[in-house]
Amino acid sequence: MLTGILLFVLAGIMEIGGGYLVWQWIRESRPGYYGLFGAAGLVMYGVIAAFQVFPAFGRVYAAYGGIFIIMSLLWGWWIDGWRPDTYDWIGAAFCIIGVSIMLWAPRGV
Repeated sequence: MLTGILLFVLAGIMEIGGGYLVWQWIRESRPGYYGLFGAAGLVMYGVIAAFQVFPAFGRVYAAYGGIFIIMSLLWGWWIDGWRPDTYDWIGAAFCIIGVSIMLWAPRGV
């Protein structure tokens, strides 16, 4: 279980970091290497996600979506200086509850 969560976090760093660098390149007129490093991060996101220990591609990517939401809020707050409000955190809490149900609900299989 810990390995799966660690892979979600690493994938999130690569995806959000990669997207952030592409954003900086296009929207903030940063040098082209920002875009290249961003693209490399996005590729690494896909590679890391493929090593996920939880079964079922669709379930893994859906659950990752909830993790992605939390990590995006934290990235915006810590890296970009944008502070999430109460409603952002309430929405994120619902996402984590959903992720927990998807990954750890008892199934008859």
